[in-house]
Amino acid sequence: MLKKSVTLVLLATAVAWAAPAALGQDAKTVLSNVSKAMGADNLKTLQYSGTATEFAFGQAVNPSSPWPGFAETSYARTINYETPAWRVDRVLAAIPPTRRGGGLPPVPTQSVVIGANTSWGQQVDLWMTPYGFLRAAANNNATATSKSMNGKKYTVLTFTAPNKAKFNGYIDEQNMLSRVETWIDTPMLGDTLVEATYNGYKDFGGVKFPTAILQKQGGYPTLDLTVTDVKPNAPANIQGNPAGAPQTPPATSQKLADGVYLILPAYAALAVDFKDYIVVVEGPQSEERANAIITEAKRVIPNKPIKYVVNTHGHFDHSGGLRTFVAEGATIITHQGNKAYFEKIFALPHALNPNHQATAKKKILIETMADKKVLTDGNHVIELHRLQSSNHNDGLIVAYLPKEKILVEADAFNPPAQADAPPPNPPTANNTNLVENIDRLKLDVETIIPIHYPADSRKVTIAELNRAVGKKD
Repeated sequence: MLKKSVTLVLLATAVAWAAPAALGQDAKTVLSNVSKAMGADNLKTLQYSGTATEFAFGQAVNPSSPWPGFAETSYARTINYETPAWRVDRVLAAIPPTRRGGGLPPVPTQSVVIGANTSWGQQVDLWMTPYGFLRAAANNNATATSKSMNGKKYTVLTFTAPNKAKFNGYIDEQNMLSRVETWIDTPMLGDTLVEATYNGYKDFGGVKFPTAILQKQGGYPTLDLTVTDVKPNAPANIQGNPAGAPQTPPATSQKLADGVYLILPAYAALAVDFKDYIVVVEGPQSEERANAIITEAKRVIPNKPIKYVVNTHGHFDHSGGLRTFVAEGATIITHQGNKAYFEKIFALPHALNPNHQATAKKKILIETMADKKVLTDGNHVIELHRLQSSNHNDGLIVAYLPKEKILVEADAFNPPAQADAPPPNPPTANNTNLVENIDRLKLDVETIIPIHYPADSRKVTIAELNRAVGKKD
């Protein structure tokens, strides 16, 4: 499950990378013609709205499924191309209790103000919009070529983005922008294709705008929008406080039992001191977070290699650090349904932002399990169990330490900020499923280690989970 998006605001300045340059005559002419045809010459702000489904990238219920979606009865996006900045206002439809897959619903309102320190990953979505692309192409030495695709002819405008990836816009024979594509780095997929297609252009107050927008990332949709209204040069005073890129917090640890260490903050991990090696449960988020976990695990358990990293499930926020563990020489333990997928995506190029594994080129070692696997050195025992009938992920694994009565779980129970917060009514399906599996497996649990650990770092007990589902101890 990805953490809920928060309002992103950064210092509002001109786009640092958009240094004007003289275009070749062909590209200049193409841009001039497209700008006139689309009504972009005097466009400074824009608001478009309709109904949408947004999808949670990297949160599929299994490796062969698309990203799961959240339906929205209202989606309105306001863009100030001058600042530049944008705001999205959403009204979500009711989420079916049977929804499968991870991800939290998008926040009702999200604002991004682009400044000199805004990462390219945060900027790219704006410059992929139809009029954002025209501005970016005009300011970044775009070139023009011809291409036929699916029986249609296009003029392709191309420039190099700040991350050194190509940025392509496909202009159809009506001088409308039909498709935009580029590549960004993501921890799991490496050089990841991001694409948007625009169809059904209509005139809205002198501006031509698509009525159907489909955005994809990693091959699956991330936004499917039906546009019903467009307001050119609408008021767009989007405010925000300066903020830098999010930083990975330093790792700390707590000794839970002899040879058992909880590594915090952010996404939690567990390090267990086996006789000749270390077992780490979870390699989440990113190379930065994985490095922090590895460093802390070796600090509290010195002079031993990390032999295994247990992957609770394949969602990208819980597996984004696995490549770093591979570079460390660790073997991944994961559900058998993930093996072929991991082998495929771990072989993808990471040329845009080479990570440790891209240079180390260690052999990827994966051990799999079906419903149960036991790790032991004669002293410590870690039982791995797949949660049956989970709506969150088909290969969701929990780690149980029977001697310590500790259960490590991800997304089956995410404790509230305060232990005494009112329980959900009705109980969530994931919480109920976890309790049912604990009972089925007859696990004697006292302490729960949620990978999404509460910010107050409190000890989470089985009583807290039971309270969440209305079960008496």
